[in-house]
Amino acid sequence: MIRVLIVDDHTLLRHGLRLILNHAEGLTVVGEASDGEEAIGLARELKPDVILMDVNMPGLDGIEATRRIRSAQPEIHILILTISKQDKDLIGAIKAGARGYLLKNAESGEVIESIHRVMAGEAILPPHMMTRVFAELADPAPTLGDLTGRETEILKLVARGLSNKEIGTELHISENTVKTHVRHILEKLNLSNRAEAAAYAVRAGLVPKD
Repeated sequence: MIRVLIVDDHTLLRHGLRLILNHAEGLTVVGEASDGEEAIGLARELKPDVILMDVNMPGLDGIEATRRIRSAQPEIHILILTISKQDKDLIGAIKAGARGYLLKNAESGEVIESIHRVMAGEAILPPHMMTRVFAELADPAPTLGDLTGRETEILKLVARGLSNKEIGTELHISENTVKTHVRHILEKLNLSNRAEAAAYAVRAGLVPKD
């Protein structure tokens, strides 16, 4: 069972999310917080697996709360859920350690699926926001030659926002094989996560910028 903490300053939204997630298979909401400071305290107390985190809240905002929680409890996966489409918030969230970024107009099924995907180690980013901001995240080192042809192919698909399962379907290989290739890509390029790998691919010219 995936334990979820909801962080948002709107009571109605928190309660609506609680109802949705508690009825979803494999998920349970263990707590709610209305601001960043409360989120930090509840994360320490409840030890959730995933935190759904708003960005703009009174007092401590979601990005700084994400940074502090990830510093103290790096095992917690944080998924940003916000109305903000600003590049600075997306970039700030990734740099702070968030594993995903969803807009609040997402369907309930997308939110549920995204929670499972971040638990599986995937990065969740809006496709329409992805390529135009990745260039600001990191400069690629000249090591693309270290990748095999298959790894380069998979890196391109990661940058397009495909999940491991979707990549496996596209290339007719198993999801576990994709996971192995992604791990090797991160190791070879000295990257920490899929978001950084996608940024690398954009900067290296493997996929077009918007």
